[in-house]
Amino acid sequence: MPPKQKHGLSPVKRERARTGALVILAVLITLFAVFNLDTVKVNWVFGTDQAPLIIVIVISLLVGIVLTHFAERRAGKRR
Repeated sequence: MPPKQKHGLSPVKRERARTGALVILAVLITLFAVFNLDTVKVNWVFGTDQAPLIIVIVISLLVGIVLTHFAERRAGKRR
């Protein structure tokens, strides 16, 4: 019999909960993007153009992921 944990979830249950939360978040983000298909005016650094809102959302999400990744790496190096 495995030793009892003092408190909290077991590592396996914690990982399943985390995976489930990430799947739900991915579904919500996908639904949000799919329901926003209108074309919008986008002010780029060097001009203005029309783009589907779903593209603007996806680009913003990707930029956020990349910036978070580099911020976490930089914070990890400081430790």
